[in-house]
Amino acid sequence: QVQLVESGGGLVQAGGSLGLSCAASGRPVSNMAMAWFRQAAGKEREFVAALSWNGVTIDYADSVKGRFTISRDNAKNAVNLQMNSLKPEDTAVYYCAADAIGTAWLPSTPVKYAYWGQGTQVTVSS
Repeated sequence: QVQLVESGGGLVQAGGSLGLSCAASGRPVSNMAMAWFRQAAGKEREFVAALSWNGVTIDYADSVKGRFTISRDNAKNAVNLQMNSLKPEDTAVYYCAADAIGTAWLPSTPVKYAYWGQGTQVTVSS
């Protein structure tokens, strides 16, 4: 029912910026908790950022706090991730995730999210 499609990944120089977008269909993003995760080669999937359904609560991983910004675009029914001051260690496949209103607020827990996008590759060169 719910489909998430990420876009905006690519190659960027260290210190540069990149914007990712997650377009949702089947349910308004305003009715879902939204999150971004990433998975580097050979590593476990890790939490990046999350936005509650009503926008009141926002959480970031310590590793990206102050550099990344998650936001909702209701007109496009999408959630964005603006990434600034990128570092080589930010290189990973970035995944969009979502869950319905009423679920517990466990932003950094992958199994909490019912819906996932296919991922988009972000590569940061040194």
